[in-house]
Amino acid sequence: MEPGNGTQISEFLLLGISQALELQPLMFGLFLSMYLITVFGNLLIILAVSSDSHLHTPMYFFLSNLSLVDICFTSTTVPKMLVNIQTQSKAITYEGCITQIYFYILFALLDNLILAVMAYDRFVAICYPLHYTVIMHLRLCGLLVLVSWIMSVLHSLLESLMVLQLSFCSDLEIPHFFCELNQVLQLACSDTFLNNIVMYFSAGLLGVGPLAGILYSYSKILSSICRIPSAQGKYKAFSNCASHLSVVSLFYGTILGVYLSSAATQSSHSSAIASVLYTVVIPMLNPFIYSLRNKDIKRALERFLGR
Repeated sequence: MEPGNGTQISEFLLLGISQALELQPLMFGLFLSMYLITVFGNLLIILAVSSDSHLHTPMYFFLSNLSLVDICFTSTTVPKMLVNIQTQSKAITYEGCITQIYFYILFALLDNLILAVMAYDRFVAICYPLHYTVIMHLRLCGLLVLVSWIMSVLHSLLESLMVLQLSFCSDLEIPHFFCELNQVLQLACSDTFLNNIVMYFSAGLLGVGPLAGILYSYSKILSSICRIPSAQGKYKAFSNCASHLSVVSLFYGTILGVYLSSAATQSSHSSAIASVLYTVVIPMLNPFIYSLRNKDIKRALERFLGR
């Protein structure tokens, strides 16, 4: 099969995480449980924030958006994997693969940008507390989220349209549990130089850029906290950003670990297993981090569940 520009491709094959048949029922139960916990936990955060007027602030507005993105991010990959395990099929259509690439890039970048926006919110709250309500007004918060969505949509659209221009060889097996862009590019028969340039340039610009913003924000936050005279004041200021800092550390630490380990081992199977951490585990843990470390969220959840 040597289709031109991908027009004759019927399907790709997702090899998944493990080929062992005896592990399939265990994997199905494990990933189904994690997916349900992720959806239910993040949905609870959204409902708690929307139902409690005390949480109608910029910080929790961004948190509810992050929870929505986490639900969508996980839903891009896990349901298809569960269907493939249950039906013992590895197939995904060409259209389905391109769609999965589009939404995966969209929500991964959106996750990244919203974390950066949340870091800016904490920076203003701690470094300029007297001007916080003036700076972080509703219009700016909505604009920051809207710009994040627009950038993510346009970037994922560009990457997906460039994949559509490629021709693919006969061996269309993807050693992953979803259509990861880099893995799909390796299957192309046509030249992928431009695709790789765009992929790595955007990873540097849209990946390292927000991370640099987060690091700068927290350097200023740390400097401001150190200038607070009382220990109680320092603790209160740090507690305002502890949950976000935990999520950021987990998110970027895991991604960095995944790519360093995959570069070191050169194993697609190891990369697929490591990818589970940031595509499934982190979105599942985020609601626990915010609900366990945040008294406002705890009280809102108690009031919402106690209705």
